Amino acid sequence: MTVASQNILTVSPISSLSDEVNDIRLRTAKIVAEYVIPEEKTLAGYEGDEKRDSLYEELRNHARGQGLWKPHLPTEYGGMGAGFLSLAYMNEIMAWSPFSKSCFGIVPPSAGNESVLAKYATEDQIEKWLLPSIRGEMQSCFSMTEPDNPGSDPRSLQTSAVLEGDEWVINGRKWFTSNARRADFAIVMCRTEVEDGSGNVNSKMTQIIVPTDTPGFEIVRDIPVWGHTGGSHAEVTYTNVRVPKGNALGRRGTGHAAAQDRLGAGRVYHCMNCVGSMWRAFDLMVKRATEREVHGGKLEDKQFIQGFIADSYMDIQAARLMTIHTAEVIESGRDPRTDISAIKVFVPNAMHKVVDRAIQTYGGIGVSSDYPLAAFYLGARTLRIADGPDEVHKILIAKNVLRRYHSGASWDFG
Repeated sequence: MTVASQNILTVSPISSLSDEVNDIRLRTAKIVAEYVIPEEKTLAGYEGDEKRDSLYEELRNHARGQGLWKPHLPTEYGGMGAGFLSLAYMNEIMAWSPFSKSCFGIVPPSAGNESVLAKYATEDQIEKWLLPSIRGEMQSCFSMTEPDNPGSDPRSLQTSAVLEGDEWVINGRKWFTSNARRADFAIVMCRTEVEDGSGNVNSKMTQIIVPTDTPGFEIVRDIPVWGHTGGSHAEVTYTNVRVPKGNALGRRGTGHAAAQDRLGAGRVYHCMNCVGSMWRAFDLMVKRATEREVHGGKLEDKQFIQGFIADSYMDIQAARLMTIHTAEVIESGRDPRTDISAIKVFVPNAMHKVVDRAIQTYGGIGVSSDYPLAAFYLGARTLRIADGPDEVHKILIAKNVLRRYHSGASWDFG
């Protein structure tokens, strides 16, 4: 893997941002550009597990020393306490390399679980689950989607939790429970059949903490993703799994709201990740074009390649501005749902095109593991399904726009 060229991936202050956010961006970029990208082969494990693990620990300590550790968590839990916009911009820069996030203490899905626990957990749950996770003594997984029910409609989930005395009894089957084999506990989305008086089906869902050594928790298999095994995207069965009543996360019936807290912000961060990955792919493509001799000249002189560069630049800028606008809508407290759905469709599709052009520019080496392009490509395609398929988000966009017009209100383009 090559070192990123400094002409494209140099971060400059943005005048519209606060000094604090610009400072965070600059310090994050320094770590990624100067310490992570040059060591990608080591961080990928090509030089052995021991050297990889030692380097990760060194970089994590460096991030701690720079005050950039666990930006997703409040300061009272040892995190950075970054605001929403700061974290969004950090995600853009961290995504230059697929190895960055772990260096800053963001390890999915545990990081997402930590954020949910920080918001909803009781004092006992914080001591028992959150703090050990932050210290690296525990790992976790998020168990939500099911093989027999559409992931695009979480209200259809059928895994049930019935209260018997002081225990929840959980039965059901989940899949794509990432990190299940390494996890010490799972946060499980369950149907608890509680109505809130309005008949709202969302109030039937509760998230429950389940230690993975609980009898009845069984990993059936790891689901191969893009032909790769061992990724621990597990299918899990819950058979009369009994956990204490106090393991419910938040109030009974608030599971859907907690999931949306996680997924709504996560979609913006995923899109900023896409933007960062696109910049890296673009940088690699332009470098290749300026260096590669083919058919009597440089690739940069070929009009097809010039078209790749122009189209990719436009795709990245459009994707980035749409995502930043959505982050600003969320930060302002306005309703972001239409904008979240819009970027969820547009940005991964743009990334898919940008990375595809970069691969085409590199030829055969572009699909190898010598460069991050193949991983970017598969990630972009996966995101068109993950967190809701494109088609569902397009329907939501249309419904929200039409509802606004039918109400007699004009659309807010601000």
